[in-house]
Amino acid sequence: MSELARTEDQLVEAAQRHWGLEGGDARLVAQRENSVWRLTHPRGSFALRLHRPGYRALAELCSELDWMACLDQGGLPVPAPLPAPDGTFVAELAPGRFASVLTWLDGQPVGHLGHLAEGLDPAELSHAVGRQMAKMHDLSDAWVPPPGFSRPDWGRDGLVGEAPLWGPFWTHPDLNDKQQTMLQELRSKADELLAEMEGTADQGLIHADILGENVMHLPSGVLAFIDFDDCAHGYRTFELATWLLKFTDRPYAADMRSALLEGYAARREVSGDELDFFLLLRALTYVGWIIPRMTEPGGADRSRRMLDQALRRAKNFLERTSR
Repeated sequence: MSELARTEDQLVEAAQRHWGLEGGDARLVAQRENSVWRLTHPRGSFALRLHRPGYRALAELCSELDWMACLDQGGLPVPAPLPAPDGTFVAELAPGRFASVLTWLDGQPVGHLGHLAEGLDPAELSHAVGRQMAKMHDLSDAWVPPPGFSRPDWGRDGLVGEAPLWGPFWTHPDLNDKQQTMLQELRSKADELLAEMEGTADQGLIHADILGENVMHLPSGVLAFIDFDDCAHGYRTFELATWLLKFTDRPYAADMRSALLEGYAARREVSGDELDFFLLLRALTYVGWIIPRMTEPGGADRSRRMLDQALRRAKNFLERTSR
């Protein structure tokens, strides 16, 4: 067993002791930003998360879980944070090594990498996702976060400022001079538009990563959102764009788009132009995100797809706005 694996096993055991869940069966089920273990215990099934060192500060982790607890109490199906015997949601098990425990949701993800699970109706699913988003945003706006609440910001600076949240997309090494110039022009225009929207745009807490992998179809037929690791302050239409972007080249994309807007109309109407603008901004964030990951397995292919999509949307946007 490697030293890293041995350390992780020791941290899992320490987390079980901290939450009073000794004797449960812990199995690693996911290793992305966090290591996620399914813990089966006489008290129930739980998701034990070992958070990636240095990725989130303690205040950010506590804030994520406070928000999830609010949504759970409001009746939105989400994994509910389990408080430890001392009442806290996060434990520091070793210097810089944080853990949290959530209730386990049985179900199946509705999609993967832009493909829907077999047997799902795209429009029906997207309508339900829109309604759940609307409920989540309504619950969030009615909630008063506790003092010290801290999450990243997907606002104007986080999207097109000097240091965007996911990196400066206009510096991607595969851009030629003409493309770099185009993205710089686009960035300037997008900044102007966002500045004009500042006083009227619907902003607040967002999940920020509602992909097919993070929407679970529960046995009851209800949809649940999972993986709130990227939750942030941001534009609500950015939330809708995140869900749609991976499906925009599918034959059912138009049906999904219409159904999503109809479902979200339980909260408010979103115009097609507004949605297109945020689809572009969302596409640009992935260009920044992939830059440090291009050398990872499959990174070059992902980078090419992300760059192609963003450049196509950027060109269309600039052509429309220059008329």
